[in-house]
Amino acid sequence: MDTQSLQAFISVAETGSFSRAAEILHLTQPAVSKRIANLESQLDCRLFDRIGRQTHMTEAGQALMPRARKVLVELEDTRRLLNNINGAIAGSLVLGTSHHIGLHRLPPVLKAFTSSFPQVKLDMRFLDSEQAYEGIVQGELELAVVTLSPKHIALQQHTAPTQYSTNLTVVPIWNDRLRVVAAKDHPITQLKEIELKTLTQYDAVLPGFQTFTRGIVATAFAKQNLDLQVALSTNYMETLKMMVSIGLGWSVLPETLIDDTMQVIHLPEIDLTRPLGYLYHQERTLSNASQQLIKLLEQHKDL
Repeated sequence: MDTQSLQAFISVAETGSFSRAAEILHLTQPAVSKRIANLESQLDCRLFDRIGRQTHMTEAGQALMPRARKVLVELEDTRRLLNNINGAIAGSLVLGTSHHIGLHRLPPVLKAFTSSFPQVKLDMRFLDSEQAYEGIVQGELELAVVTLSPKHIALQQHTAPTQYSTNLTVVPIWNDRLRVVAAKDHPITQLKEIELKTLTQYDAVLPGFQTFTRGIVATAFAKQNLDLQVALSTNYMETLKMMVSIGLGWSVLPETLIDDTMQVIHLPEIDLTRPLGYLYHQERTLSNASQQLIKLLEQHKDL
């Protein structure tokens, strides 16, 4: 059982498509099919059912999936361990981050990193923060720099690493202040007095329901037994900014995104912030490259 066949199996399982897996692996579709056939022959069982254009994992495939992931993760972990022994700061670093952090927080860190360690190939993957958490848990990412889950961070204890679970280490780096905003010509900006309850009378445009940021906003309203009136949702902060600027609703945005197309609505009764930082899996060996990136992140810490 070779690792290339396992990687082909995982790619087909994740995409549900031999052709899409071939694109991801930079192979021809027949080459992917051959690797799957070899694996099925070695295991003496069918891993996929091909019905029309649909590809589905069999019961055997579903049983193999977590074990295949574990084999590849442990192999990569072994490679990092051996590379660390010789002190090399090179190779590939698989880094997950959100679009907002990648655009507004990471550039100076990454500039310093790539200048200091040109032998490292950064494999950056732009994901929702929640997806990045899952990527770390599954071993697909070595390091993630994202919005941290408020459930797993005590905001008053930013000075030390915080354990999200027995498997993850989560470290806050930046405290992202959030502001309630609306277009300058939005009706809500014409009011003399605005309180949290006032916002519930107008449409909001907010991050998706399952996002950490949406949870922070919803919790603030729930504490006062208020329900949000959400008209539109998207996980991209830049898109939310556009929606606010054209008057589709009020929103909550990081201070770094606010410009003169919108007006900040001051609400003394709430103070919204979200922790941004990095996380990694404790059972994975961090590469020398990853350790150096963490050092740079700590140097840019504002907490």
